[in-house]
Amino acid sequence: MSISPTTPVEQTKPAEQTKPAERTKPVERQLPTEEARDLLALTRDLVERELLPRAAADEAEGRFPREVFRTLGTAGLLGLPYPETYGGGDQPYEVYLQVLEELAAGWLAIGLGVSVHTLSCHALATFGSEEQRQRLLPGMLGGGQLGAYCLSEPQSGSDAAALRTRAVREGGDYLVNGTKAWITHGGAADFYSTMVRTGKDGPGGISALLVAADSAGLTAAPPEHKMGMSSSPTAQIHFDGVRVPADRLLGEEGQGFAIALSALDSGRLGIAACAIGLAQAALDHAVEYARTRRQFGRPIADFQGLSFMLADMATQVEAGRALYLAAARRRDAGLAFTKEAAMAKLFCTDTAMRVTTDAVQVLGGYGYTRDYPLERYMREAKVLQIVEGTNQIQRMVIGRRLTGGDGR
Repeated sequence: MSISPTTPVEQTKPAEQTKPAERTKPVERQLPTEEARDLLALTRDLVERELLPRAAADEAEGRFPREVFRTLGTAGLLGLPYPETYGGGDQPYEVYLQVLEELAAGWLAIGLGVSVHTLSCHALATFGSEEQRQRLLPGMLGGGQLGAYCLSEPQSGSDAAALRTRAVREGGDYLVNGTKAWITHGGAADFYSTMVRTGKDGPGGISALLVAADSAGLTAAPPEHKMGMSSSPTAQIHFDGVRVPADRLLGEEGQGFAIALSALDSGRLGIAACAIGLAQAALDHAVEYARTRRQFGRPIADFQGLSFMLADMATQVEAGRALYLAAARRRDAGLAFTKEAAMAKLFCTDTAMRVTTDAVQVLGGYGYTRDYPLERYMREAKVLQIVEGTNQIQRMVIGRRLTGGDGR
């Protein structure tokens, strides 16, 4: 069939949208305090005003929205799970993760960025001395600084204990040489929580250092070219004779691997919450499209095949949310949550991949175009199955915990 140049083809095309369909009814949440409810309301307002209007354009152009993180810091959203004494929000993880979900529903790069920043503060907040916390933590939590977490290396990803970046004590400093890889905020961060080898091979020879980004000899490689998350820089970080004051050692020498794993348990919950935020955004958009798109004289939502697909998507999202919140409540209660965090990360990120894929299918050909955000959501969802421990690693952690291993 040929179409003449004057045929009004565009009149048959649904209205273009470059942001998620706004929720006609926000997700109902059970929050423990009035303060937490106000916090969620503030987050939703910031998402509407600061994130949704620019997310698509910044992703398309690969622009890192540093000023958005400053805005979030000013609003008190960059230190939510940490004590108020050091400039944090003193919120339980149950609340912090729901804020993270709302941010990721508006723009995954921001939600993930807040999760990474929170992860990068964990070593100091949990294992640092009181003097270190008083001196360094307020600046890290107040919004003026943005953090990155340096564990992976070009030859050690899942096998993190094989890292080779070495720190040698010289007087009052550590001299650091090596390369870290796959670092979110690489080249944009103000500080790097860095795992280095100070002793023998294996987990017992690893220590944690807090390295300032402006340290001489620290450089960032050009950002990786990724299939998604283009506005969030991911880069290698090179340490070439970087001198780090010895008073920036976090915990004791040889304690770094335990510090890293402790941070990852909490960080995996952050990834789970971000995954559900992304899946919720995809579901919202798919539902709105199905309600308004008409075929054969009625909304496509009326067709059982499609309505069943939406039902499955919604069920998976709700199940994932319940799973990560249950793990968060264990953490807040001081209970062991390594297995539950791995389960949440595994299930929620697999859910995000399924739901975004199905959401593209709901929109048909339009879902495959960049006129709608669903193809971006689908590309972004994939990385969540990889970061902070691949989902194969999560299965190993869960299996070993079930059978009496340490899950590490």
